[in-house]
Formats: sequence, C-alpha cells, structure tokens
Amino acid sequence: MRRGPAEGSLRRRRAPPRLWVAVAALVSCTIWLWSSSAGHTFASYKAQDVDVSKLWRTADSNGWRASSAPRSYWPPPPTESETNGYLRVRCNGGLNQQRTAICNAVVAARIMNATLVLPELDTNSFWHDESGFIGIYDVPHFIKTLKYDVRIVMSVPEITTNGKRKKLKAHQIRPPRDAPVTWYTTVALEKMKNYGAIYLTPFSHRLAEDINDPEIQRLRCRVNYHALRFKPNIMKTSSEIVNKLRSEGPFMSVHLRFEMDMLAFAGCLDIFTPQEHFFLIKYRTENFAEKELVYRERRLMGKCPLTPEEVGLILRAMGFANTTHIYLASGELFGRKHFMRPFKAMFPRLENHSSVGPGKLEENTRGLAGSAVDYMVCLLSDIFIPTYDGPSNFANNLMGHRLYYGFRTTVTPNRKALAPIFMDREEARTAGFEERVRQVMLTTYFSGPRKRIHPESFYTNSWPECFCEVNPRNQANKCPPDNIYEVLKNQFMSEESEEGIGEVKITNQTNSTSQTEDTMI
Repeated sequence: MRRGPAEGSLRRRRAPPRLWVAVAALVSCTIWLWSSSAGHTFASYKAQDVDVSKLWRTADSNGWRASSAPRSYWPPPPTESETNGYLRVRCNGGLNQQRTAICNAVVAARIMNATLVLPELDTNSFWHDESGFIGIYDVPHFIKTLKYDVRIVMSVPEITTNGKRKKLKAHQIRPPRDAPVTWYTTVALEKMKNYGAIYLTPFSHRLAEDINDPEIQRLRCRVNYHALRFKPNIMKTSSEIVNKLRSEGPFMSVHLRFEMDMLAFAGCLDIFTPQEHFFLIKYRTENFAEKELVYRERRLMGKCPLTPEEVGLILRAMGFANTTHIYLASGELFGRKHFMRPFKAMFPRLENHSSVGPGKLEENTRGLAGSAVDYMVCLLSDIFIPTYDGPSNFANNLMGHRLYYGFRTTVTPNRKALAPIFMDREEARTAGFEERVRQVMLTTYFSGPRKRIHPESFYTNSWPECFCEVNPRNQANKCPPDNIYEVLKNQFMSEESEEGIGEVKITNQTNSTSQTEDTMI
C-alpha cells in the first residue's frame, strides 16, 4: 500500500514503553474486532477464497436457516365484529413492485387491526395486463396461509342504509411515501373508523421498510416467501422450464435490465447509434422528468445497466466456460441483435422462456405472468446474476428470496468499480482488462448470511429477522419450533378457548421448511 507523505516523514525515535503497550493493545483489539465482525457478517463466498466451480453450490449457512415463525406471542386477527374497518389498496408498478406493496398491505392491515380486502393490481400502461391478483397468485393459498395473521376478504361488504343494500364506500387517501407506522395508527386509522373503509392509492413504497419490530418484519417474510404463491399454471410452466434446463446440468440465470425504459431512465445513451439515441431521448422526454444527464458521470457513478456484452466479459474473466448454460430473464431487449451478438458468441448456450418453454408458452406468459415465470426460473437457478439492482424490484426481491431459500449463489457485479475498466476498453485501452475485471469480482460477496447494510432493502436481505440459528451461541437467535402454523394455531385456539368461542376447524399445515418449498416448484 502506498505510504502518505506524513507517514514517511515520521521521526525515527524510540517510542516510550507506555506507547508500545497502547499500540499492542490497539492491534489486539483491532484483530479481535475484525475476526469477530468477519464471523458475524458471514462472508461465506468470496471469489478469492474459492474457485468458480464452487459457486454452483449453495453457500455454507454457518448454522443459520430461514424462519419467519413468530418468536413471541402473536395475537390472532380481529373477528368481523372486532375489526376497525376495511383496508383497500391499489398496488402499482411491475410484478415485484406490486409484490412488495402486497406485503406492506398485509402489515398495514395488521397494525391497524383492520380487515384487508384482496389487494388490487394496477393494470398499468406498461404491462397492458388486466389479469389482476386472481390471475397471478393462488388466492385460496394466500388467504389460508395468512389466516392467523390478518383477516382477508374478497371485497368490501354491503351495508344497509335506509332499507337499501349497497357496498360500503371506501374513503380514498393518497398515503405519503415510506409512511411510518404512526401514520397508519393515527391518520389512516382515524379515517377508517370514520368511514368504515379506506382506499389507499397509489400503494407503492407507502410503508417504511425499517420497522423496529422483528415480529412485523417476520410477517413481511411470511407474506413474501410463503403466502404469495403463483397460480398453478404459472408454477407448472416454470417447473417444465427448470426441469428441462436441469436435465442438461446446472444452469445460471441472468436478469438483463437492458430495456428501453431503464436505459432511458438511467440516461446512459452515448453507446447507442444516432437512431437508437433518438428513440431513447423520445421515451425519456415522454415518461420522465427533465434532467441533465452526462453519460460519463452516470457511468462512473455505477448508474448504467450492464450491456449483454459486458455480462459476457465478466463471466469470461471470472473463469466460466463457454459451455455454461444461461437462462436470460428480461423484457424486450433494446437493440436486441446488435447488443446480443457478442454475448452469444462468448456463451452460445443462451435460453429464455420462449426458446426453452413448453408449446404455446408465449400465449400464456404475456405481461405479469411472463415476469412471474422468469422470477421462478431465476429463483431456482444455481447462480443468479442481476445486471442492474437499483432501481430494479425484480433483482432486489430475487436476491432476498434466494437468500431465504437456502443461501443460493447470487453474483452482483459492482458496476461503479467496473465502469472505468469498461470505459477504458471502449477507448481501446485493453491492457490487463480481464485481470482488472477479475480483481473487482474477487471482492464480491456471493451468498451466505450477512447483516443488512443501509440503504440495502429489507426485501433484498431479511437477515437476521427472518433467520434463526440451529445451535445458537446467543439464545435470542434460537430457532422456534419448525411448524409455523402449529405455533400460530395453538395461540389462535388458546385465544378462542379463553373467550369461550369453542374450537374451529383447522386445515392441516406443513412445517416451515416445506412451507418454503410450497412457494417454489
């Protein structure tokens, strides 16, 4: 390491004994803290420690496993007569932005002691998709899985007014972005009690992620990783694709965020032809606020999505063979043939849900359903590589889901660190290119338990709230009983028994490990 001028000019005289004692103590403490921290952040996979072949396996869990079961008493949801009112929400955005909103809606209903009306999915202009919640998710499974957490109904009930039956009208509110829990328990709850029902729209990122209540955060995980299961036809299609890919060995999935909307949003335009540049500027003008964006600045900040060719160059520099089987998840790639050609030359075994899926797949996977199939295949792939993780709800949610689903390998290229290397290559300065790329990738954490670091999203990394230690050093991390629903059922039954209501019929449930599998294939 280079020494600064101040260090070089230190006078060479013997330090007093007390100083040497202090230095020794400081060094010892530093080493202890470093080793303690290293053991606590669980950097399970670093490329400098393992060869690439090991990335095809899941990381060492270091004694941790996923668990979103409550660790303390969890009261049952209110009955029809006890509810504070009805909560309607309209979830806007793409599949995974809506998925996050659904999790937040369940949490909002829980903290308001309210009844949740089945969330509405926005039929937005980008997707042109009117399938809605019932067209994407398994509704009976969703309601059954959350029966001990929140009461869910299909619609706002009818009421009798002046002898006439009509639906209760929900009072519409636009919630503030990242609203704190207190907003829901004061402002929103007051309106709910006044009107009987409220309608929150739009409902994207309308509840703060950082909630200082581990049980509420675990509820988010129960919704996201257990209750939100895609419809059987989507799961069947995903299963067929995964089985076909697996029949030829392990496979990697790559989420290419090289689409017109993202490229226009990012403002990374200088690599495109004049005609492509024109279309991107036009799209940006029509859809985003006016803002001066300088390509070089954006690139050096890590704001530009990786091109398909750059993904190939990274994989080759890391040592992946050109026989690597790769599944591509993406919308319509911008300048598809022009940009895909070099990637395909380096890694010819490229597939997507159209090329590897069953017959007439395109007819069944348009819009949100197509994104759902890509999500499931990427979730179950041996290695997942997101080429743009901000803002990209698809990539961020998948990273969190793969962590929850057994610490599956995710390779997240550091675009900011890679930018000057790729920019040098664009200007024909290629000396040491692969070694420079490899050195950046050697510092990448690929999997394993690690503490969430701000501003990392809870949906990207729900450790430690939604994980537990099998043989804990700290009893606070001890795993609860495996069966989430047995725990909740017992609490629910105990509550009803105390009130003298009597027993209710309980559907048999599986344990938490197999519940995780329930959300898979």
